[in-house]
Amino acid sequence: MSDARTVSFTQMKDGTEADYKLLEELEKPYLSLTADRILDELRRQGDVSLEGYKITRLDHALQSATRARRDGADIDWIVGALLHDIGDGLAPQNHDRFSAEVIRPFVRWDVAWVVEHHGIFQMLYYGRHYGWDENARDEYKDHPCFDSCAAFCERWDQSSFDPDYEQDTLASFEPLVREVFSRKAYDPDVLKEGHVSPLS
Repeated sequence: MSDARTVSFTQMKDGTEADYKLLEELEKPYLSLTADRILDELRRQGDVSLEGYKITRLDHALQSATRARRDGADIDWIVGALLHDIGDGLAPQNHDRFSAEVIRPFVRWDVAWVVEHHGIFQMLYYGRHYGWDENARDEYKDHPCFDSCAAFCERWDQSSFDPDYEQDTLASFEPLVREVFSRKAYDPDVLKEGHVSPLS
């Protein structure tokens, strides 16, 4: 059942303080369900194949996150691995940046940076087959997260297309997703801007 209260304006510039306080109040329940929407999208990806691959998009996410967890990664890295391709459905041409924006308010800055740039780093493995620069990632060779992104791609992403890999279930990752998305958005104590954390 929808809330009957509405704002007074039809143009944002005409909104009053009371209007925007109302919107802030009404938005809280929606924000609290972010983890549910993320998990729903992951489940949907279980019904969508990676065309030409041997597994679904969900399988790839679960394999990546399972590898991260088995490597001893912390919660930010595990959730980053699980959601690194969450943008595939709506933004297939820039899914890496889209996915990074989904997690950016809630994880360390280096995890978001790695997810944002993993697409160009992955070109190392296949770029030459399309006539692309497989070393395009070298543009970032002096960035403090270069090694983290290279390791993320090598250990958890590019190796996670195996139909015989014994991956953990989505249910096993659900508490981690809920914990991360229940954090205060853009909390400096979470983001730790400038700190580069080990993958495991």
